[in-house]
Amino acid sequence: MSDTDPVARIEAAGETLARARAEIARRIVGQDAVVEQALTAILSGGHALLVGVPGLAKTRLVETLGTVLGLDEARIQFTPDLMPADILGSEVLETAADGSRAFKFIPGPIFTRLLMADEINRASPRTQSALLQAMQERAVTVAGQQRALDTPFHVLATQNPIEQEGTYPLPEAQLDRFLLQIDIDYPSRDEERAILLATTGAAEQRAETVLDPDSLRDLQALVREMPVGEEVMEAILTLVRAARPGEPEAAPAAARLAFGPGPRAAQALMLAVRARALMQGRFAPSLDDVTALAPAALTHRMALTFAARAEGATIRSVIDEITQAHRMEAAA
Repeated sequence: MSDTDPVARIEAAGETLARARAEIARRIVGQDAVVEQALTAILSGGHALLVGVPGLAKTRLVETLGTVLGLDEARIQFTPDLMPADILGSEVLETAADGSRAFKFIPGPIFTRLLMADEINRASPRTQSALLQAMQERAVTVAGQQRALDTPFHVLATQNPIEQEGTYPLPEAQLDRFLLQIDIDYPSRDEERAILLATTGAAEQRAETVLDPDSLRDLQALVREMPVGEEVMEAILTLVRAARPGEPEAAPAAARLAFGPGPRAAQALMLAVRARALMQGRFAPSLDDVTALAPAALTHRMALTFAARAEGATIRSVIDEITQAHRMEAAA
Protein backbone atom coordinates (compact mmCIF):
# COMPACT_ATOMS: atom_id res chain seq x y z
CA MET A 1 0.00 0.00 0.00
CA SER A 2 1.40 3.38 -0.98
CA ASP A 3 1.85 5.80 1.90
CA THR A 4 0.89 8.64 -0.43
CA ASP A 5 -2.43 7.14 -1.55
CA PRO A 6 -5.06 8.53 0.85
CA VAL A 7 -7.85 6.36 -0.59
CA ALA A 8 -5.88 3.16 -0.02
CA ARG A 9 -4.87 4.30 3.46
CA ILE A 10 -8.46 5.03 4.48
CA GLU A 11 -9.69 1.73 3.05
CA ALA A 12 -6.98 -0.19 4.89
CA ALA A 13 -7.70 1.73 8.10
CA GLY A 14 -11.41 0.96 7.82
CA GLU A 15 -10.66 -2.77 7.48
CA THR A 16 -8.28 -2.71 10.46
CA LEU A 17 -10.77 -0.87 12.64
CA ALA A 18 -13.54 -3.26 11.62
CA ARG A 19 -11.34 -6.12 12.88
CA ALA A 20 -10.69 -4.23 16.09
CA ARG A 21 -14.40 -3.71 16.69
CA ALA A 22 -15.08 -7.37 16.01
CA GLU A 23 -12.51 -8.36 18.64
CA ILE A 24 -14.01 -5.93 21.15
CA ALA A 25 -17.47 -7.38 20.46
CA ARG A 26 -16.21 -10.79 21.57
CA ARG A 27 -16.02 -9.47 25.15
CA ILE A 28 -18.41 -6.51 25.15
CA VAL A 29 -21.98 -7.55 24.32
CA GLY A 30 -24.09 -4.79 22.82
CA GLN A 31 -23.13 -1.20 23.73
CA ASP A 32 -22.17 -0.58 20.09
CA ALA A 33 -22.54 3.19 20.45
CA VAL A 34 -20.38 3.21 23.59
CA VAL A 35 -17.62 1.20 21.89
CA GLU A 36 -17.80 3.44 18.84
CA GLN A 37 -17.53 6.62 20.89
CA ALA A 38 -14.66 5.26 23.00
CA LEU A 39 -12.73 4.36 19.84
CA THR A 40 -13.64 7.75 18.38
CA ALA A 41 -12.09 9.52 21.36
CA ILE A 42 -8.90 7.47 21.14
CA LEU A 43 -8.57 7.83 17.37
CA SER A 44 -9.03 11.59 17.82
CA GLY A 45 -6.13 11.59 20.27
CA GLY A 46 -8.30 12.59 23.22
CA HIS A 47 -9.72 11.37 26.51
CA ALA A 48 -13.25 10.28 27.41
CA LEU A 49 -15.48 10.43 30.48
CA LEU A 50 -17.64 7.31 30.90
CA VAL A 51 -20.83 8.00 32.88
CA GLY A 52 -22.96 5.09 34.00
CA VAL A 53 -24.15 3.11 37.00
CA PRO A 54 -21.99 0.25 38.32
CA GLY A 55 -22.02 -3.06 36.50
CA LEU A 56 -22.19 -1.80 32.90
CA ALA A 57 -18.76 -3.20 31.89
CA LYS A 58 -16.80 0.04 32.03
CA THR A 59 -13.72 -1.67 33.49
CA ARG A 60 -14.11 -4.57 31.08
CA LEU A 61 -14.28 -2.12 28.18
CA VAL A 62 -11.02 -0.41 29.14
CA GLU A 63 -9.23 -3.74 29.59
CA THR A 64 -10.50 -4.96 26.22
CA LEU A 65 -9.51 -1.73 24.47
CA GLY A 66 -6.01 -2.06 25.91
CA THR A 67 -5.71 -5.61 24.59
CA VAL A 68 -7.13 -4.93 21.12
CA LEU A 69 -5.23 -1.67 20.59
CA GLY A 70 -1.97 -3.12 21.90
CA LEU A 71 -1.70 -0.55 24.70
CA ASP A 72 -0.44 -1.31 28.18
CA GLU A 73 -3.15 -0.22 30.59
CA ALA A 74 -3.49 0.62 34.26
CA ARG A 75 -6.35 1.37 36.61
CA ILE A 76 -6.52 3.82 39.50
CA GLN A 77 -9.39 3.57 41.96
CA PHE A 78 -10.03 7.17 43.01
CA THR A 79 -10.77 7.64 46.71
CA PRO A 80 -10.92 10.73 48.98
CA ASP A 81 -7.47 9.95 50.47
CA LEU A 82 -5.72 9.54 47.10
CA MET A 83 -2.80 11.95 46.76
CA PRO A 84 -1.21 13.37 43.56
CA ALA A 85 1.95 11.34 44.23
CA ASP A 86 -0.15 8.16 44.14
CA ILE A 87 -0.86 8.97 40.49
CA LEU A 88 2.24 10.76 39.27
CA GLY A 89 4.95 9.01 41.28
CA SER A 90 7.53 10.39 43.70
CA GLU A 91 11.21 10.51 44.53
CA VAL A 92 12.56 8.35 47.34
CA LEU A 93 15.95 8.43 49.01
CA GLU A 94 17.79 5.24 48.18
CA THR A 95 20.93 3.96 49.88
CA ALA A 96 23.40 2.03 47.71
CA ALA A 97 25.58 -0.88 48.87
CA ASP A 98 28.57 1.45 49.29
CA GLY A 99 26.60 3.69 51.61
CA SER A 100 26.01 6.50 49.12
CA ARG A 101 22.55 7.92 48.95
CA ALA A 102 20.63 9.44 46.04
CA PHE A 103 17.07 10.23 45.10
CA LYS A 104 15.37 7.77 42.76
CA PHE A 105 12.17 8.46 40.88
CA ILE A 106 9.47 5.82 41.29
CA PRO A 107 6.96 6.32 38.44
CA GLY A 108 3.27 6.23 39.28
CA PRO A 109 0.53 4.39 37.39
CA ILE A 110 0.04 7.37 35.07
CA PHE A 111 3.10 6.16 33.16
CA THR A 112 1.07 3.92 30.91
CA ARG A 113 -0.67 4.31 27.57
CA LEU A 114 -4.28 3.65 28.56
CA LEU A 115 -5.32 4.73 32.04
CA MET A 116 -8.65 4.03 33.67
CA ALA A 117 -9.46 6.65 36.32
CA ASP A 118 -12.25 4.87 38.16
CA GLU A 119 -14.80 7.18 39.87
CA ILE A 120 -12.65 10.24 39.30
CA ASN A 121 -15.06 12.49 41.20
CA ARG A 122 -14.33 10.70 44.50
CA ALA A 123 -10.83 12.19 44.75
CA SER A 124 -10.06 15.66 46.05
CA PRO A 125 -9.77 18.58 43.61
CA ARG A 126 -6.01 18.64 44.17
CA THR A 127 -5.66 15.04 43.00
CA GLN A 128 -8.09 15.56 40.12
CA SER A 129 -6.05 18.55 38.96
CA ALA A 130 -2.83 16.54 38.96
CA LEU A 131 -4.37 13.99 36.60
CA LEU A 132 -6.09 16.53 34.37
CA GLN A 133 -2.90 18.58 34.01
CA ALA A 134 -1.07 15.48 32.86
CA MET A 135 -3.91 14.77 30.40
CA GLN A 136 -3.51 18.22 28.88
CA GLU A 137 0.28 18.51 28.86
CA ARG A 138 1.17 14.83 28.29
CA ALA A 139 3.86 15.27 30.93
CA VAL A 140 4.22 15.42 34.71
CA THR A 141 6.48 17.51 36.92
CA VAL A 142 7.88 15.83 40.02
CA ALA A 143 10.51 17.51 42.22
CA GLY A 144 10.94 20.25 39.65
CA GLN A 145 11.74 17.87 36.80
CA GLN A 146 9.37 17.39 33.88
CA ARG A 147 8.90 13.84 32.66
CA ALA A 148 7.14 13.06 29.41
CA LEU A 149 4.39 10.44 29.32
CA ASP A 150 4.29 7.62 26.83
CA THR A 151 2.55 8.20 23.52
CA PRO A 152 -0.14 7.53 22.68
CA PHE A 153 -1.57 8.36 26.11
CA HIS A 154 -5.29 8.25 26.82
CA VAL A 155 -7.44 8.48 29.93
CA LEU A 156 -10.86 6.88 30.21
CA ALA A 157 -12.37 8.19 33.44
CA THR A 158 -15.59 6.94 34.98
CA GLN A 159 -18.30 8.58 37.06
CA ASN A 160 -21.28 7.10 38.85
CA PRO A 161 -24.27 9.39 38.17
CA ILE A 162 -26.25 8.15 41.19
CA GLU A 163 -24.12 8.24 44.35
CA GLN A 164 -23.05 11.87 44.75
CA GLU A 165 -22.49 11.99 48.51
CA GLY A 166 -18.83 12.40 49.41
CA THR A 167 -17.81 13.33 45.86
CA TYR A 168 -16.04 16.32 44.37
CA PRO A 169 -17.74 17.11 41.04
CA LEU A 170 -15.30 18.07 38.32
CA PRO A 171 -15.25 21.83 37.60
CA GLU A 172 -16.37 22.91 34.15
CA ALA A 173 -12.84 23.87 33.10
CA GLN A 174 -11.62 20.37 33.91
CA LEU A 175 -14.58 18.63 32.27
CA ASP A 176 -13.64 20.52 29.12
CA ARG A 177 -10.40 18.50 28.96
CA PHE A 178 -12.38 15.40 27.99
CA LEU A 179 -12.97 15.14 24.27
CA LEU A 180 -16.24 13.22 24.75
CA GLN A 181 -18.64 12.31 27.53
CA ILE A 182 -19.97 8.81 26.90
CA ASP A 183 -23.25 8.00 28.64
CA ILE A 184 -23.74 4.27 29.21
CA ASP A 185 -27.31 3.03 29.53
CA TYR A 186 -28.68 -0.33 30.63
CA PRO A 187 -28.57 -3.06 27.97
CA SER A 188 -31.70 -4.24 26.19
CA ARG A 189 -33.35 -7.50 27.25
CA ASP A 190 -31.77 -9.44 24.37
CA GLU A 191 -28.36 -7.94 25.10
CA GLU A 192 -28.66 -8.80 28.78
CA ARG A 193 -29.58 -12.39 27.87
CA ALA A 194 -26.46 -12.57 25.68
CA ILE A 195 -24.37 -11.14 28.55
CA LEU A 196 -25.61 -13.86 30.89
CA LEU A 197 -24.72 -16.60 28.43
CA ALA A 198 -21.30 -15.10 27.62
CA THR A 199 -20.09 -14.35 31.14
CA THR A 200 -21.44 -17.08 33.41
CA GLY A 201 -20.13 -20.15 31.63
CA ALA A 202 -17.01 -22.21 32.23
CA ALA A 203 -14.92 -20.08 29.87
CA GLU A 204 -15.08 -16.54 28.57
CA GLN A 205 -14.18 -15.15 25.17
CA ARG A 206 -10.77 -13.53 24.83
CA ALA A 207 -9.94 -10.62 22.56
CA GLU A 208 -6.90 -10.67 20.29
CA THR A 209 -4.52 -7.80 19.66
CA VAL A 210 -5.13 -5.98 16.36
CA LEU A 211 -3.10 -2.78 16.67
CA ASP A 212 0.05 -1.53 18.39
CA PRO A 213 1.14 1.95 19.55
CA ASP A 214 2.86 2.78 16.24
CA SER A 215 -0.10 1.77 14.09
CA LEU A 216 -2.48 3.64 16.41
CA ARG A 217 -0.37 6.78 16.03
CA ASP A 218 -0.58 6.35 12.24
CA LEU A 219 -4.37 6.13 12.44
CA GLN A 220 -4.53 9.23 14.63
CA ALA A 221 -2.43 11.11 12.06
CA LEU A 222 -4.73 9.88 9.29
CA VAL A 223 -7.78 11.22 11.16
CA ARG A 224 -6.27 14.70 11.13
CA GLU A 225 -5.53 14.43 7.41
CA MET A 226 -9.10 13.54 6.43
CA PRO A 227 -10.85 16.32 4.50
CA VAL A 228 -13.92 17.98 6.00
CA GLY A 229 -16.45 19.49 3.62
CA GLU A 230 -17.54 23.08 4.00
CA GLU A 231 -21.12 21.96 4.74
CA VAL A 232 -19.98 19.81 7.67
CA MET A 233 -17.69 22.51 9.02
CA GLU A 234 -20.49 25.07 8.88
CA ALA A 235 -22.81 22.62 10.63
CA ILE A 236 -20.30 22.23 13.48
CA LEU A 237 -19.87 25.99 13.85
CA THR A 238 -23.62 26.65 13.68
CA LEU A 239 -24.41 23.96 16.25
CA VAL A 240 -21.78 25.06 18.77
CA ARG A 241 -22.61 28.75 18.44
CA ALA A 242 -26.36 28.08 18.62
CA ALA A 243 -25.82 26.53 22.06
CA ARG A 244 -24.31 29.71 23.55
CA PRO A 245 -26.92 31.79 25.40
CA GLY A 246 -26.75 35.48 24.62
CA GLU A 247 -25.00 35.02 21.28
CA PRO A 248 -26.69 36.49 18.16
CA GLU A 249 -26.74 32.97 16.66
CA ALA A 250 -28.20 31.34 19.77
CA ALA A 251 -31.15 29.01 19.29
CA PRO A 252 -34.31 29.57 21.38
CA ALA A 253 -33.48 26.46 23.43
CA ALA A 254 -30.19 28.07 24.52
CA ALA A 255 -32.19 30.35 26.84
CA ARG A 256 -32.40 27.36 29.21
CA LEU A 257 -28.59 27.23 29.47
CA ALA A 258 -26.44 28.99 32.07
CA PHE A 259 -23.47 28.73 29.72
CA GLY A 260 -22.67 27.03 26.44
CA PRO A 261 -19.73 25.22 24.83
CA GLY A 262 -16.48 26.99 23.98
CA PRO A 263 -14.21 26.60 20.95
CA ARG A 264 -12.81 23.34 22.30
CA ALA A 265 -16.23 21.77 21.68
CA ALA A 266 -15.98 22.64 17.99
CA GLN A 267 -12.45 21.22 17.90
CA ALA A 268 -13.68 18.01 19.54
CA LEU A 269 -16.52 17.64 17.03
CA MET A 270 -14.19 18.37 14.11
CA LEU A 271 -11.89 15.52 15.14
CA ALA A 272 -14.61 13.13 16.26
CA VAL A 273 -16.62 13.26 13.03
CA ARG A 274 -13.47 12.42 11.09
CA ALA A 275 -12.70 9.47 13.37
CA ARG A 276 -16.25 8.13 13.04
CA ALA A 277 -16.07 8.36 9.27
CA LEU A 278 -12.73 6.53 9.27
CA MET A 279 -14.14 3.73 11.43
CA GLN A 280 -16.94 3.25 8.93
CA GLY A 281 -14.56 3.25 5.96
CA ARG A 282 -15.78 6.56 4.55
CA PHE A 283 -13.51 9.15 2.97
CA ALA A 284 -15.07 12.22 4.62
CA PRO A 285 -17.48 12.94 7.49
CA SER A 286 -21.14 13.74 6.91
CA LEU A 287 -23.87 15.74 8.64
CA ASP A 288 -25.09 12.51 10.23
CA ASP A 289 -21.74 12.24 12.04
CA VAL A 290 -22.25 15.71 13.50
CA THR A 291 -25.75 14.79 14.73
CA ALA A 292 -24.59 11.45 16.17
CA LEU A 293 -21.65 12.90 18.10
CA ALA A 294 -23.13 16.24 19.19
CA PRO A 295 -24.41 14.95 22.59
CA ALA A 296 -21.07 13.32 23.47
CA ALA A 297 -19.10 16.42 22.51
CA LEU A 298 -21.40 19.03 24.07
CA THR A 299 -23.09 17.55 27.17
CA HIS A 300 -20.22 18.12 29.61
CA ARG A 301 -19.52 21.58 28.20
CA MET A 302 -22.95 23.07 29.02
CA ALA A 303 -25.08 23.66 32.11
CA LEU A 304 -28.77 24.33 32.65
CA THR A 305 -30.11 27.35 34.46
CA PHE A 306 -31.77 26.79 37.82
CA ALA A 307 -35.17 27.54 36.30
CA ALA A 308 -34.64 24.98 33.53
CA ARG A 309 -33.65 22.30 36.06
CA ALA A 310 -36.76 23.11 38.09
CA GLU A 311 -38.87 22.60 34.98
CA GLY A 312 -37.34 19.15 34.42
CA ALA A 313 -35.27 20.04 31.37
CA THR A 314 -32.12 18.06 30.59
CA ILE A 315 -28.96 18.90 28.72
CA ARG A 316 -29.71 16.11 26.24
CA SER A 317 -33.17 17.50 25.47
CA VAL A 318 -31.70 20.95 24.82
CA ILE A 319 -29.00 19.52 22.53
CA ASP A 320 -31.59 17.46 20.64
CA GLU A 321 -33.81 20.51 20.21
CA ILE A 322 -30.95 22.65 18.92
CA THR A 323 -29.71 19.90 16.60
CA GLN A 324 -33.17 19.21 15.22
CA ALA A 325 -33.82 22.92 14.61
CA HIS A 326 -30.54 23.21 12.77
CA ARG A 327 -31.25 20.16 10.58
CA MET A 328 -34.69 21.52 9.63
CA GLU A 329 -33.15 24.87 8.82
CA ALA A 330 -30.47 23.24 6.67
CA ALA A 331 -33.05 21.11 4.87
CA ALA A 332 -35.10 24.20 4.09
